Amino acid sequence: MNQLSGDLSIDLGGIYPHLNYIDLSHNNFYGTLPSKWGQCKNLTSLKISNNKVGGRLPENLGEASQIHMLDLGSNKLLGEIPISIFRNMTSLFNLNLEGNMLSGVIPNEIRMLSELSSLNLGSNNLSGVIPRDIGECRNLQILNLSSNSFGANIPSQIGNIRSLQNLDLSHNQLSGEVPQEFGKLVVLETLRLSNNNISGLLPSTLENCVSLTSIDISNNELEGPLPNILAFRNATSDLVKNNKGLCGRDIDGLTPCFSKNQRKKSSKKVVILIAVFVGIFVVIVVLVGIFMCARKGKKTMKITEVINPIDDLLSIWSFDGKMVYENIIEATGDFNSQYCIGQGGYGSVYRAELSTGQVVAVKRLHNSEDVLRSSKIEKSFISEIQALTEMRHRHIVRLLGFCSHVRNSFLVYQFVDGSNLSNILMNHEKVQNFKWINRFNVVKGVADALSYMHHEVSPSLIHRDISSKNIMLDENFEAHVTDFGTARFLSHNSSYQTSFAGTFGYTAPGIIRLTGPPNLVWGSVLASKLAYTEEVNEKCDVYSFGVLTLEVVMGMHPGDLILSSILSSSATSLTILLKDVIDQRVSPPVMDEIDKVILMTKLAFACLQQNPQSRPTMHDVSNQLAAKLKPNKAAGVEFSSIKIGEMLPIGCSFHV
Repeated sequence: MNQLSGDLSIDLGGIYPHLNYIDLSHNNFYGTLPSKWGQCKNLTSLKISNNKVGGRLPENLGEASQIHMLDLGSNKLLGEIPISIFRNMTSLFNLNLEGNMLSGVIPNEIRMLSELSSLNLGSNNLSGVIPRDIGECRNLQILNLSSNSFGANIPSQIGNIRSLQNLDLSHNQLSGEVPQEFGKLVVLETLRLSNNNISGLLPSTLENCVSLTSIDISNNELEGPLPNILAFRNATSDLVKNNKGLCGRDIDGLTPCFSKNQRKKSSKKVVILIAVFVGIFVVIVVLVGIFMCARKGKKTMKITEVINPIDDLLSIWSFDGKMVYENIIEATGDFNSQYCIGQGGYGSVYRAELSTGQVVAVKRLHNSEDVLRSSKIEKSFISEIQALTEMRHRHIVRLLGFCSHVRNSFLVYQFVDGSNLSNILMNHEKVQNFKWINRFNVVKGVADALSYMHHEVSPSLIHRDISSKNIMLDENFEAHVTDFGTARFLSHNSSYQTSFAGTFGYTAPGIIRLTGPPNLVWGSVLASKLAYTEEVNEKCDVYSFGVLTLEVVMGMHPGDLILSSILSSSATSLTILLKDVIDQRVSPPVMDEIDKVILMTKLAFACLQQNPQSRPTMHDVSNQLAAKLKPNKAAGVEFSSIKIGEMLPIGCSFHV
């Protein structure tokens, strides 16, 4: 905590009407918020958390309609939240009023905050019902309404917020059942429902929440079996205790869902029923027995025809998971290094030939005693399953199955008989056969895959780690995008900020942010701790694709040459000849190959522009590659005379 103090009631808004950024967090300021702050029309960020500010929020605060971030958490604010905040601050993406003494209700106008990414109203005195209109905030990733007095049922409309990652409704007076619609929250990671009056069975649809890693449903009236997903299987007794009748395995305090006592009670009822209907039962059994005997041979033949293990591992997986697990352990020599064909940050990849003759690639996750690293590995595992379960695209490696086991957790993929793009570009012998038409097809294949992920999958999927090591090429140089361990789903036209993920040299430039308690006085920054973050949206993949495309054209990572020379916008760099930049280990392009190399280069530079909004979409890139569009000057111009400056978008600017 800093030692700055003073009365915020003074008219700072009148003194500094053009302020656009205020951060006084973690200090000792007191007083009330002056009403004239609503007149700061240029203000985009107002952060005064962790102070001693009291009184009511100014009714006209919402007139500062350009505010994107409003953080007044952990103060002594009273009264209702001004309706003007919900009606006018439509650009808000972060609203934090947690830890105050605010009262009243959340108005239906909450739906007007359509850009909201994080809403934290926890630890106040808010009451009433959670409005159904909150389901219109489709970009929400964090929703915290904990420690208030909200009552009635949980609105099912929350299930419409597909981007939701953290949901905390704990310590309220909520009743009714957990909505079935929660099963739509496929990217939900944290679910807190403890200390309410929620009753009934947990919906089976929660098993669709494959990203869920942390839950707390304690102190409710819930009953029945726990969903069979990792978050509930790993839950401790404290997280499920004090409910009406939950059952499950391997959790202290919970009885198995088919305990002996239950079986005894059930058996008594069955005996009574059998005694009454024994005659009918015997007749039915005899008839069924005769029918089954007559059909036995035919049914066996049908099973043999349907289950063809060589063609589809998923059939084996669902038919006998234990057999497949043991088969993979045997095929890899218990993951012996001699079968290892690649390594990554979270796991190693092995080649496995099953007893059926099918060859698969097995990605085994690293075991780690480090709790934080172990959590990241598990999150990567879940992300990859989530991302690939429904994926069906020619240029995306297919997930065939997975295993989550105490000893071994691994993913089973379609085996691509070849090598990754990075290895091929570094191999002086193999690269001789990597012709310009092959390179064009690789670039087009990756573009098609990314276009599919960004524009045809709903919600959109962002890969976040496009690099030459994550592009597998088969024996025909056909591209297959792999490694979805850092992938994230994203609602349409939305984004969020996160810590660094991906491969250095391929990620879009991020921003430097303060991570410690900042010492900001009316826009002056005194920082002691910095961290790298990136804004995650489709344009991140577009930038990485630009780097990858230049790497394909140049035969090596473009970093040093491009960032220090070509993109410097100097007269010298613009006159560099394209023929001197492309891979010199293969013959120069001829005929229509020239058009393809020019198109690839122009698209790469377009993808590397400094302003993310200036970069094309992958849909546009894919279409241009498919159409083989020719630059205006391609006809009649010798390749040897084409300059880099001719490849750059007009008026472009780049990160250096």
